[in-house]
Amino acid sequence: MADDFRAKRRIKTSFWVKLVSTPILMFVFAMFVMPPIYDVFCEITGFNGTTGRVDSDQQYKVEKDRKIEVSFFAMTMGGFPVQFSPKVHSMEVIPGKFYTTSYLAKNNTDQVVIGQAVPSVAPTDAALHFKKLECFCFNRQVFKPHEELEMTLRFVVEPELDERIQDISLSYNFFKLDS
Repeated sequence: MADDFRAKRRIKTSFWVKLVSTPILMFVFAMFVMPPIYDVFCEITGFNGTTGRVDSDQQYKVEKDRKIEVSFFAMTMGGFPVQFSPKVHSMEVIPGKFYTTSYLAKNNTDQVVIGQAVPSVAPTDAALHFKKLECFCFNRQVFKPHEELEMTLRFVVEPELDERIQDISLSYNFFKLDS
């Protein structure tokens, strides 16, 4: 009888330990394991408009007869006290050729503000072939009080881009970071 009681108690304790620990483990997995996996997935597939990155001015076959319109957009999340806009709103680009443009930002406060820009490309099929050599989005940005910055973007649209795509939108959303 005592052994039967102990066995039931072990089962009951085991059940409650599993019941309490499962959501905690799921939360830890979702918060710390999934984001890096998702970032790698987006980088490889271009999913969610994530753009690729090139490490140097590698040579592409330039398609001089083809032109693509690239439009630039800028947004800031609520509570981010920095004015943020593209220097030019659109460019006509030739696939395979590198281009440089920039975005302008101005801190409107008396305090240091730290932020991170997150890019997105539409259509998502174009994201696989929109590669950045240099981008302010690669690092967090520190804005001193009332500081104005010109932030560089150097990119290429790969010639392998589907010929049906003739317009690409590049959008940045700036988020405020605590530190």
